[in-house]
Amino acid sequence: MAASLEELEQRLSHLRTELRGAVRAREKAEAARIRRALREAEAAWEHALEAEAGPDGEALLTEPPAPQASAPTGETRRKERPTHGSIPIREQVHQALTLLGAPAAPKLISSTYEAFFTESLVATKLASLRRDEERSFKAQGYARPYYICAALTHDRLVPARGLLALSTWPVERRIIGPLSPRTDFLTHAVGTAEQIQRLTTGGHSAPDAAWRLLRRFALTIPGACDAAAPQPDPARVIAAAHTEAAVHQQEDDQQRQAAAQRARSQLADMQQLFGAAPMRDALRDASGTLP
Repeated sequence: MAASLEELEQRLSHLRTELRGAVRAREKAEAARIRRALREAEAAWEHALEAEAGPDGEALLTEPPAPQASAPTGETRRKERPTHGSIPIREQVHQALTLLGAPAAPKLISSTYEAFFTESLVATKLASLRRDEERSFKAQGYARPYYICAALTHDRLVPARGLLALSTWPVERRIIGPLSPRTDFLTHAVGTAEQIQRLTTGGHSAPDAAWRLLRRFALTIPGACDAAAPQPDPARVIAAAHTEAAVHQQEDDQQRQAAAQRARSQLADMQQLFGAAPMRDALRDASGTLP
């Protein structure tokens, strides 16, 4: 029988506590075993979440529910605005990634932008953006102040599937190692919480969608969420995210730095931004045909 979301969340919390103890005790073999179990439990949690949400589960993570009142809400008014004269999509992505602080997938970029800014960002439009940016860089070099580029895999230094980054970030920040998905998730949570803090301390109210996004992060970070509170406490989310990140940070940083050093010594500027060509593409470019 498949475990429920609540059981999986308890298991995740338990495993992270165990991992913290193993790392502090310098038990490398035990820490590696727990990390494998953590990745399996996180994957199971994602599947359970999708199953509970039903066929429209992915939309539920990014789209607000329809308003019950007849008067239009702020989010309804935002979606009703005409699209002419809108912010260029690359600028929208830049703003969302700057807020998140780490490489992210199009769906999260879209969710974040729509949660905090005034226009919608259709995730499917991001599919060709990185290729357009690569062509622009190839033609003009560093003519633009920034490019939407690729996150790079730590082992092959090829584009990490489905992840976008900013060219202004150092290579280390764009490398994706075995532990990076979790550390980047924690960075995303901190960036979201800090943006809500900036809004609320500046006398503004954070949109409902921003609070929902923060709750989505907080639910999978031990100690970040008070089930009895109507909204997550941004300061509590930040503190809990930093506490967990400390468990992974040293090893993740070492893996990223080693890969970044290889990237700087082996790759041209363009490849450092958009990744080395996979072997299959390299063979095709060399021979004109695939083997």
